[in-house]
Amino acid sequence: MNSPSRIEDEHRLDELLSEPTPAAIDALSRVEGDFILLGAGGKMGTSLAGMVCRASQAAGIDRRVFGVSRFREPEAMSKLESQGVVPIQGDLLEESFVASLPDAPNVVHMTGFKFGTGSRAALTWATNVYLPSLIARRYRSSRIVAFSTGNVYPLVPVTSQGSRETDAMQPVGEYAMSALGRERMFEFASRQWNIPLVLLRLNYAVEMRYGVLVDIAQRVLQEQEIDVSMGHVNVIWQADANAMALAALADAASPPFVVNVAGPEILRVRDVADQFADRFGVSTRVVGQESETALLNDGSYGRERYGQPRVGVGQLIDWTADWLLRGRATLGKPTHFDVRSGDF
Repeated sequence: MNSPSRIEDEHRLDELLSEPTPAAIDALSRVEGDFILLGAGGKMGTSLAGMVCRASQAAGIDRRVFGVSRFREPEAMSKLESQGVVPIQGDLLEESFVASLPDAPNVVHMTGFKFGTGSRAALTWATNVYLPSLIARRYRSSRIVAFSTGNVYPLVPVTSQGSRETDAMQPVGEYAMSALGRERMFEFASRQWNIPLVLLRLNYAVEMRYGVLVDIAQRVLQEQEIDVSMGHVNVIWQADANAMALAALADAASPPFVVNVAGPEILRVRDVADQFADRFGVSTRVVGQESETALLNDGSYGRERYGQPRVGVGQLIDWTADWLLRGRATLGKPTHFDVRSGDF
């Protein structure tokens, strides 16, 4: 990948986000059959669907790719269609709809509910725990990659390298507990029906329209206060997270194969804010005191296995600053990365 100095528009951004790595192409050359992507209308869904199509083409494999979502935003459906994906609209919490979905040997599960957990706890548990049990039963003859989150781990010292795949689960808050419940349902099904499965614990995918860097940059640009109580974070370019998800497909196993997906750097929020302030020509307004712990993932195992990220943090900061200074569109969906209580 030749990184451009700037990303001109959303069309170019979507191209970059769906560009596969050699590891992703190799994995898709070694797995047979169609793909079905659950939650394909979400923040990562359309780019991951496009990457499946591009990696399959590069591998010389002709396969169908289905994208399932409620598609609250119609443009997501048209974007999938333009990439060669067959969109299927419906509610995955409806058992009859899940039963009607086409067979596919390869399943990517991206659905989840996080924001609003405090007021809609029942929906959180239904989406994050009940739904995976439906999907696992429906696709018990398939290979499954399921997105999880680093929230299943506890807050760890910022002097560490972050939580590793073998560390104990100590989720903080109801969302994190339901995320662990999602993993347990998939694990049970994998063991019960010998389903080859991967659990991807992600912290945090970013692009120019959404993510931790956008959250920090927007606050700096608008000269708002930045609370640094959650003073350290991991980020990874969304295209690299997508590519690792597809590369991991070849490692699906029973019991599930577990891998963290995170960039190599532990970023200090204060330092990132200062870098954006320099680019914007404003002052940083920091409040709070950095805590000695944060939600951090050690993604070294995944990077060693599937390759290092193609885009570094400096490039991501440059791209994000340029994107916002030119008034380009964002998704308007804060990540709430700075929440320490686990109440989203």
